[in-house]
Amino acid sequence: MSTETHQPPKHISGLSEVAGLYDGLILDLWGVVHDGVAPFPDTLPTLAALQKTKKKVWLLSNAPRRAAIVAARLEEMGIMPDMYGGLLTSGEASWQALRDGLLEQWGNRCLHIGALLRDSSLYEGLDVEIVSDPARADFILNSGVEDFSDTADKYIPLLKNCFLHNLPMLCANPDKIVHVKEQLVVCAGTLAEAYAALGGEVVYFGKPYRNVYSRCLRDMETANVLAVGDAMQTDIAGATGAGVDSVLVTSGIHRDAFSPAQTEATQHKDFFAGYLFRPQYTIDKLFW
Repeated sequence: MSTETHQPPKHISGLSEVAGLYDGLILDLWGVVHDGVAPFPDTLPTLAALQKTKKKVWLLSNAPRRAAIVAARLEEMGIMPDMYGGLLTSGEASWQALRDGLLEQWGNRCLHIGALLRDSSLYEGLDVEIVSDPARADFILNSGVEDFSDTADKYIPLLKNCFLHNLPMLCANPDKIVHVKEQLVVCAGTLAEAYAALGGEVVYFGKPYRNVYSRCLRDMETANVLAVGDAMQTDIAGATGAGVDSVLVTSGIHRDAFSPAQTEATQHKDFFAGYLFRPQYTIDKLFW
């Protein structure tokens, strides 16, 4: 179990150095397992090595899509269902929250922000009417930007209009940015932050919020796990809040802060100085 510390994280070259200390691992997807298009070169060998150890492996993603949709996409990448024990997404948690009470509380007329066709699974089997006029909506479901080239500024007029109508927002992906290959893409968390800055009500599902970690730990039947992620504000903050150890993949979102020209000690000192929490370990990439 992790405890708050200001000691610099230990840098490891592979998960094999520390995996023996844990019963299982919770792996982030985008930025750790794949780049949004394909698995990283060492992903499949690492998952195969974990299979041999009999460790419990759960995938926890802030993807704003149902778990079955993400699992199918992973299979297209060659990441087969037998390579992990469970998969939970922020989209799945959002869908369940709508089903289990939010629609009854808010109403069923939804203004969707994001790529509706891509994220249509969020409404599967639910009594939801999609509307485009904030004056007719009961709530907003924010799954991110419509196009990967969009900036947050494009959505400010719509967000202001929604705030004037006092619409609550469900944010189905707390991530603020993600890399698609080398392209930096704005995520739903950035739009949610802008809406909150206007004074709007935002309800989040996904990392770093405790609910998704509690579900993973319950399903894994152990709290002695290591969480692997590439984002401090979601992956590492969430693991810290859930009381589990974590490892930061430095080639992900924060890649620019870990320059090859810097020494490891300088990287740790400069980067982690801005955080009250930190991982137990750092690693260059997902590697066994």
